[in-house]
Amino acid sequence: MSNENECKDGACAIDFTKDTKPKGIILIKKEYLIPILGFLFLVLGIAFDFFDASFFKNYIALSWFGVIYLFVGGPIVLRAFKLLIKGDIYNEFVLMSVATIGAFIIGSYAEGIAVMLFYVVGELFQEAAVNKAKRSIEALLKVQVEEVIVLKNGAQIIKHPKKVKIGEVILTKPGQKIALDGILVSNFATLNTAALTGESVPDTKTKGETVLAGMVNLDKPIEIKTTSKYEDTKLSKILKLVQDAVGRKAKTQLLISRLAKIYTPIVFWLAVALVILPYFFIEIYVFQIWFQRALIFLVISCPCALVISIPLGYFGGIGAGSKNGILFKGSNFLDLMTRVDTVVMDKTGTLTKGVFEVQEVIAINFEKNLLLKLVAVLESNSTHPIAEAIVKYVKVENTNFIASKIEEISGHGMKGKINDYEVLAGNLKLLEKFNIPFDNALFLNTETIVVIAINNIYAGYISIADTIKDDAKDAINALHRIKKITDIIMLSGDKQQVVDEIATQLGIDKAIGGLLPEGKINEVEKLKKQGKTIAFIGDGINDAPVITLSDVGMAMGGLGSDAAIETADVIIQTDQPSKIATAIQIGNATNKIIWQNIYLALGVKILVLILGALGMATMWEAVIADVGVALLAILNAVRLQKMSW
Repeated sequence: MSNENECKDGACAIDFTKDTKPKGIILIKKEYLIPILGFLFLVLGIAFDFFDASFFKNYIALSWFGVIYLFVGGPIVLRAFKLLIKGDIYNEFVLMSVATIGAFIIGSYAEGIAVMLFYVVGELFQEAAVNKAKRSIEALLKVQVEEVIVLKNGAQIIKHPKKVKIGEVILTKPGQKIALDGILVSNFATLNTAALTGESVPDTKTKGETVLAGMVNLDKPIEIKTTSKYEDTKLSKILKLVQDAVGRKAKTQLLISRLAKIYTPIVFWLAVALVILPYFFIEIYVFQIWFQRALIFLVISCPCALVISIPLGYFGGIGAGSKNGILFKGSNFLDLMTRVDTVVMDKTGTLTKGVFEVQEVIAINFEKNLLLKLVAVLESNSTHPIAEAIVKYVKVENTNFIASKIEEISGHGMKGKINDYEVLAGNLKLLEKFNIPFDNALFLNTETIVVIAINNIYAGYISIADTIKDDAKDAINALHRIKKITDIIMLSGDKQQVVDEIATQLGIDKAIGGLLPEGKINEVEKLKKQGKTIAFIGDGINDAPVITLSDVGMAMGGLGSDAAIETADVIIQTDQPSKIATAIQIGNATNKIIWQNIYLALGVKILVLILGALGMATMWEAVIADVGVALLAILNAVRLQKMSW
């Protein structure tokens, strides 16, 4: 039956013009149907067996329970057979199959089905707990340009970027992404470079400077002479980095599979020993008695409670994460959290808000409030993000100031007359252009500054910076308190002095600035070669490759890019860096509870195995013991969601 509703990323677009009401039919997911029917028919069979012993002590009983077994346990037996062909003998599927078929051999039909049914239910819990999100890099493809305007003999020709040759001149309009790497032909351009560097600070380029694909033109139409083919652009290389990183990232084997490789051969050979060894120590040896005990031993040894207790622990951890605004895309990432010893993070959007704000206003021989008003009136004539930050900060409304002779000087800043004041506001090159003396040494370690001159005299400056998030300091402190975390490192595309200043404020161990995506990849690869287990946290498209390459990739999900979110293993939906430590703490707590469940399940299992080997326990007692352990495991796992972080 075809699905008439279009679904994408787990969300369905329902056509409300059609009658979607189930009309009295209760809809059950197909994966739940087999265990539900299996349970009902099992209960029915047991009931007939109880009330009419003669009816079910014959071939009808074998046929009834055999059909139920094929439906419930058939897929598991088939999987075990395929693994046997490949030479993989010691796994939970083979053990389950041998044990339950053994139950049928000795006539314990209901017990064999009950064991298999319990296993299937455990698998459903595991599937619900893990529910791995499929990684996709389709979001990255959306940032690539599909059409580009090529200028040729005075005409504008629209082409796909793949068809543009090196040396051709392309036109990029305001708001559009640059399609190909090249050299700026226009006099100047103001560009948003966030797709490549992750930094929100606009970059001003002048004629002859290199511009890269993925940068966004913020101002006037610009012309670019291409220097690379479509597949060789910086943006295309980012996409390739993501794909390569996916290929290099090893999959984490689930804990249950690792345990099965140890547990299965032990119980299998113990069952064999239970048949053979008594022959040498017991005076009257009856093969059938010890063979039956060995089969019962195998049935009892089925790791049902173990199988269900482990995913339930993960389910509790994933639930605790969701409750705290943290989405784990799989249970294996909860495991990896316990091994993280190095936390690496981006700056902009991760530790900072990614929004320009005025940080400091310094007036030199000029009244501060008047200085701010004059600059704000001048900057209100510009759409530059820095100008908008100043206007927002000053909040000039219903002003008596009249602006005239406004001029935007390419790559320098703004010039204009405000009432009787000649006002200059822009970068350091602006004052140099007009030969206005100032102390250049004051600005060597400043982030982004707007220097101001009034009536051709230096009058002060306004510093603009990305604001540190409110909980960033607490986040770093919390990470320092986790004993296993030995290094906290910040990687950024921003300039080194800015990165160093923020690292000092927050208490970060090491900070490296001026990095493009491949630079971040190189730094993380260096750490991995040192044997470090790395959690990387970022939010931008430029972070996607290194997020994918790291052992645990984390993304800021509130304001982060689709590419970062798609490639991440863990998503912090609240955008709070303090949740990084919370995610690690949840991973540690989950691991602790899972091992408690494992010890409980194995302890009870070993006890019942000993009783079974001595002929003092039946298979029903084993199944009931498993159910009891599972219930205790559920209660233990629920504790995770009650804990405070």
